[in-house]
Amino acid sequence: MNILWYYLLAVNLLAFFLYGIDKRKAVKDQWRIPEATLLGVAFVGGSIGAWAGMQVFRHKTKHWKFKILVPVFFLMQVAAFLYYTTK
Repeated sequence: MNILWYYLLAVNLLAFFLYGIDKRKAVKDQWRIPEATLLGVAFVGGSIGAWAGMQVFRHKTKHWKFKILVPVFFLMQVAAFLYYTTK
């Protein structure tokens, strides 16, 4: 179980920093991190970090894909976590 906590911490920190990096690149009109990468990191367990990055950096908050999918990913992850930890 400990490895799961380390994984979740790492992937959420990664998501948070990726959203911050992408926001900085957007402001500077530089090469961007693909949306599929940002959503992919949220999907594989980084939904909390992605949501926090969206709020802190005010990034991707108006894009419907992010407004809908990041919370859906979070709910899916909570359901999976509860399923596997209550067995």
